[in-house]
Order: sequence, then structure tokens, then C-alpha cells
Amino acid sequence: SEEKADTMPLHQYGIPYASLIATILLYAGVALFCGCGHEALSGTVTILQTYFDVVRSPVDALDVFTMIDIFKYVIYGVAAAFFVYGILLMVEGFFTTGAIRDLYGDFKITTCGRCVSAWFIMLTYIFMLTWLGVTAFSSLPVFMYFNIWNTCQNTTLVESSNLCFDLRQFGIVSIGEEKRLCTASENFIKLCESNELDLTFHLFVCALAGAGAAVIAMVHYLMVLSANWAYVKDACRMQKYEDIKSKEEQELHDIHSTRSKERLNAYT
Repeated sequence: SEEKADTMPLHQYGIPYASLIATILLYAGVALFCGCGHEALSGTVTILQTYFDVVRSPVDALDVFTMIDIFKYVIYGVAAAFFVYGILLMVEGFFTTGAIRDLYGDFKITTCGRCVSAWFIMLTYIFMLTWLGVTAFSSLPVFMYFNIWNTCQNTTLVESSNLCFDLRQFGIVSIGEEKRLCTASENFIKLCESNELDLTFHLFVCALAGAGAAVIAMVHYLMVLSANWAYVKDACRMQKYEDIKSKEEQELHDIHSTRSKERLNAYT
């Protein structure tokens, strides 16, 4: 039997290829969002401190640096949570497709699997809406850095132009603080020529792409989970039908056995 198991093709084990593809896409999107987002936030801190002379508040105030630290911790939690969630979805896919059906039997999979699939559908739908919000939020720094990058490009195209970066426009500093760079300042030229600006801008773009990939993975999971739920529902109905059919066949068999005994007794 072990030799047969070794030579058995993979599709007979019920490997959930759709869930596997969705999990790979989810891991890739979350990794891209978390990795690039973390480095982009670190690059933003460097740009603010180096070129805009923004300093961290000495008191425990909710300034831009505190917000960036909070976002970094949120990224750590998102990476850990969706790593576990992807594993749970893969396990659910194995249960539904019957990859471990020989160990637990059809009955447990069809009764418990239906409730588990419905719960995962609801949870995945909530996560999809959450990732839509994350994607929309991730587009804000991309828009901000695009404006900065576009301004740097315009200074090279238009001579004697007077353009400025004002952090108050983006809500990074309070209205009372004047933190801006104009074409006449040396830091403006250094910022436009620095690698930090291009790198941070492209990292935020990659983070936005990762959030979009996570949304697509959630939509893919919703389709897979809906199909699995329908499969489990049909399996429950089929099992009830098989139980009724087996009972009827057993009753017919008992009736025929009783009649055969009565005929044999009457003959003897």
C-alpha cells in the first residue's frame, strides 16, 4: 500500500491549486507592501530630517515621526497576521477538497467544513474591504512624492522658476511651522538630485502595488471559498441521499430475506 501511495498522482490527494495560487499571491502582495512600505517610511524620515530640518518632538506628542513609528508597528502586525491567515486558508482548502479525507472521514468534513467555509467567506470579505482602504491610503504618499518628483523635473525644464515644497500642504507639520524648500535653497537642489527621493518614491509605488495584489488575492479567495462552500453543501446533500438510499436498500434486503425464509418454511 505504501508503494501505491508513493506512485499515486498528486491530483488524487485533492491539492487545492486555486487556494495555493491565491495564497502565493497574498504572500507576495503582503510581503511587497510590508517590506517596501517599511523601507519607504524609513526613507521618509531621512528626507524630513536631512532636507527639511524637521526634528522629533522632545515630548510625547503625536508628530509625524510618532505616526511613522506607529505605521511601522502596524506593518509588523499585518505581516504576522496574514502569514497565519494564509496558512489557515490553505488548511481550509485541503479540508474542503478532501486531501485528508482518509484521516477524518467524509462526515466530519461535510458538516464542519460548511460552517468553516461560511465563516472564512465572511472574514475574507472584511479583509478585502480593509485592503481596499489600505490601497487607497497607500496612494496618498505616492501622490505626494509624485508631486515632489514632478516639481523637481519642472525646475530643470523651466529656467528661473520659483517653485517650493511646503510640508504644511500635506499636513506633515502644523500650520505654525514653516518647513518648505524653494528653488533658491541649497537643500532643494540636493533633494532633487538625491537617491533618497527616487528610491522612496519607487518604494511607495511598490507598496501600493503590493496592496493591490493583496486585494486581488482576497477576491480570488472569495471565489475559491464560495466554490468550496457550494461543494460542501452539495456533499452534505449527497451524503443524506446516500444514507436514505442505503437504508431503503437495507429494508428491501430485509424484506426479501424474510419472504425467502417464509417460503422455505412453507415448503418444508
